[in-house]
This record gives sequence, C-alpha cells and structure tokens, in this order.
Amino acid sequence: MSVWDDLVGQKPVIETLRAAASGQGMTHAFLLTGPPGSGRSNAAIAFAAALQCENGPGPAAGCGGCNACITTLAGSNPDVTRVSTESVQFRVKDAREMVRKSAMSPVSQRWQVIVVEDADRFNDSSGNAVLKAVEEPADRTVWVLCAPTVEDVLPTIRSRCRLVSLATPTAPEVADFLVRRQGVAESLASYAARASQGHIGRAKALATDEATRNRRREVVSLPARLTSIGACMQAATNLADVAKEEAEAITADLDQREKADLDRAFGYEDKGRRPREYASALREMTDDQKRRAKRRVLDVVDRSLMDLVSVYRDAIALASRAPGQLVNEEIRPDVEEVVRTSTPELNLRRIAWVFEAREQMLEFNVPVPLALESMMVALKVPEGSR
Repeated sequence: MSVWDDLVGQKPVIETLRAAASGQGMTHAFLLTGPPGSGRSNAAIAFAAALQCENGPGPAAGCGGCNACITTLAGSNPDVTRVSTESVQFRVKDAREMVRKSAMSPVSQRWQVIVVEDADRFNDSSGNAVLKAVEEPADRTVWVLCAPTVEDVLPTIRSRCRLVSLATPTAPEVADFLVRRQGVAESLASYAARASQGHIGRAKALATDEATRNRRREVVSLPARLTSIGACMQAATNLADVAKEEAEAITADLDQREKADLDRAFGYEDKGRRPREYASALREMTDDQKRRAKRRVLDVVDRSLMDLVSVYRDAIALASRAPGQLVNEEIRPDVEEVVRTSTPELNLRRIAWVFEAREQMLEFNVPVPLALESMMVALKVPEGSR
C-alpha cells in the first residue's frame, strides 16, 4: 500500500507528483485544480507524505508504511500544515498564520509543507498577505494550494505556482474503488458511482449512509413533480429546510465544543466570572460560527442543485438517444416523464436556471429560500404538457 492508492482515476497526476517528490520538476509552490470530489486535497496530502517519506527522495517516496507517511496521512506530522476554512473567505489573520508557519524550519531534514485546501477562498487582502511567502518561501518550504479551477485563484498567486490538473474519475473507476477499498457491494457501488458523478466523498456517503441516499432520492424526484406553482413553492421550502437542518446537525456539536473550549481557556468554567477579554473572544467565535453555518447550508443546497442538474442532463441524453447508462438509472420512469413533458432545449434552459440560482446564492448573497423559490417556479412543468 502506498500514499497514492486512494487517488481514483488520477494516474497522470500521480506520475507528475511522484516525479516531483523524487526531485524531477520540484518547485516551491504547486496549484492542484480539479472538479469538486476529484480528490484535490487527497492528492495534496499524498504529495506531502511523499515529500516527507523516509524512503525518499526517489521512486520509493510515498511508501505509506514509514512513520513520516503514516503521521502525514493521519494529520499529525509537525512539518505538514493542512489549512482550510469554514468561512466564505480566508481572513487576513488566517493568512498571516500560514505565513508564520511557512517561515519555520522543518523538524525533520525534509520539507515544511503548507497544504491550503481552499485556495479559491483567498480575497485580495488575505491573498496579498500570503503572496510574498508563496513567491519566495523559506528554504525547504513548499506550498501546495488546492482549488476547483485556475480562474478561482487570484492571478498574483496562481502565476507563482506549478499547475497540476486532476480529472473527474469515471463511474467504473469510482465503483471499483468503493468495492476494493470500502467493501461495498457491487450493485450499491455502481449506483453510488453514477449518482455521485465522479465525486469520491459523495460516492462514499451514498454507498454507506441510507439517510444520504434517501435525501438524494427526494431531490431527484422533484423535476417530474413540479406541476403547479404550489408544488414549486413547497419544493423550495422543503429543500431549504432540509439544508438548514442538515447543516445544523453538522455544526451543532462543533459549536458547543468550541464554546466549552473558550470557557475553559478563559477560566470562566471554573471561576464563574468573565475576564475582560472574554466578550470580544466570544463575539469573534460566534461570528465565525455563523459564517461556518452559512457555508454549510450553501454546501448542502449546492449538492442538491447538482443532483437536480443530473436529472435534466439525463432527460437530454434520453431524448437524443445518447448511448450509456443514465446517471439516475434507478428513476428512469421519472426521467422519461420529464422527456415527455419537455424538449431538450427547455431542459438546457432549466440547467442554466439552476446554475443562475446557484450563482445568486454563492456570489450575490441572495437568501437561499428566495433563490430556490424563483428557480423552482422557472423549472415548473409547462401547462398543457401533462
């Protein structure tokens, strides 16, 4: 077993990063891009492990069995810093902490590796704060940035990095991974691979959690049921409510732990009184938690929107007699109903309307319920086609 084994459908990327870890094409900063779920973060951590591997540099780098590989994969290697954000954007203080860490000498004689999982979340201020460190890092420091596309990263940062692009894994590759590495039955693995559309994390969730499968089943059944304004409004309300509930379930425990940690740090839990600095720290923590909750809601809604898009893409494929299985093969009768009550041109417009709603929420801060209501009404089945 090596550190590269969990990278699904990324043979060219593995070859590139393995060569770099061996000293061929090594540089001070890398930018790993690829669609959501393609494994950008996994590739970055695997590369970090190969850079630290006790059997490297060389062809054996990234063995997966030495202490350096094991601790890197487990997130406990002191020379590998993994950075992400639950907020919409990195703040300047987050960026300065990255710079501070990058300036430290590695504990081992290998590398100080800074893995930034959300490099697309730098704004002008936080991006400028890390720019100099990325451009001219300390000796034995390497930055590994991850983002969906090159265009998502500030031009000043991306121009300083070596680009490595990941591809979306195919459904057979994802299914094989689920069977081989997760022990999932072949039929369930095939469904999860198709339904995830190449998103590895989503495929794992669909293959192992029945509640996740049920939520997706509810979303993909919507297009055939949007037959009235009332049905559209109800669908928007249900989707917004489910997203909020799921996000709260994810963040509630974490919020409570952070509050307890803050109380302990300031002695409030033991002494029963609040130091002067406690109020500002609590306010900052609360603001962070609100930003995190908002992002979680948007992430859940975004996932549902992509599931909706898959139904309209299936309808276009079915109407045009395209070869191959549908993404939503298990609800083929519903897809056939969408084909019967629409045209490929209309379904293309519907896909555009879904992406328009997505942009309104993510880029223009339109409230989720309002954006979903407008979108669902636009997606309504035309009068006279039923």
